[in-house]
Amino acid sequence: MRNRAGVIIIENDRLALIERTRNGYTYYVFPGGGIEAKETPAEAAKREALEELGLEVEIGECFFELSGTAEESYFLAAVTGGKFGTGAGMEFTERDPERGSYKAVWVARDTLPSITLYPEELAAKLCQRTE
Repeated sequence: MRNRAGVIIIENDRLALIERTRNGYTYYVFPGGGIEAKETPAEAAKREALEELGLEVEIGECFFELSGTAEESYFLAAVTGGKFGTGAGMEFTERDPERGSYKAVWVARDTLPSITLYPEELAAKLCQRTE
């Protein structure tokens, strides 16, 4: 499994997430994906925000890291341009029924405990954050 990077975008106490539905099961993930050759995790996170959300972002601090079969880094990010929901990554342009559906959504932070959000450890950390 290759290393991944993702973005955490919080605006008006809402998070920008990807709603996934696969085999009748709906869950949420942070926008992100694999780190390409010669790309830093921060560069990958910035690219993924544009591909999956249609947003240009300024990458901030690395808020969360997860190690396992691959390294995962999640960065706080601020929107600097673009239009939410206009991502043109492969997930949106080359629909594959086997992979399910992808939809960019805003989710209120106070609803995080009631949804299935991966990675769960990051979701728990954001629930505790008081900012």
